[in-house]
Amino acid sequence: VQLVESGGGLVQPGGSLTLSCTASGFTLGDSDIGWFRQAPGQEREGVSCINSDGSPLHADSVKGRFTISRDNAKNTVDLEMSSLKPEDTAVYRCAAGVECTSIPSLFDYWGQGTQVTVSS
Repeated sequence: VQLVESGGGLVQPGGSLTLSCTASGFTLGDSDIGWFRQAPGQEREGVSCINSDGSPLHADSVKGRFTISRDNAKNTVDLEMSSLKPEDTAVYRCAAGVECTSIPSLFDYWGQGTQVTVSS
């Protein structure tokens, strides 16, 4: 079982990035998939999550700016981020579990993460 994130990088404030989470070894469509982020010195924060039925959830800090979607045929979940702010800078990781929750320990599988840096 493996989750791999891609799509991170450096972007200017106000810009956009799309992160992808690709699964291997299991059917991603059977799981709820969450995106978490962690900045240096801060706790891991739940950003967005999508249920197995496709229902999205977003933290208040990203609502209206981030969109989460899944493509079960490709075994991927994308996080489209727009209107990015410097405070969005963090390592972003996707995780698979049985329930969308902001509690990281309730997710079973994790990717290694991808760095997102928002800076001018």
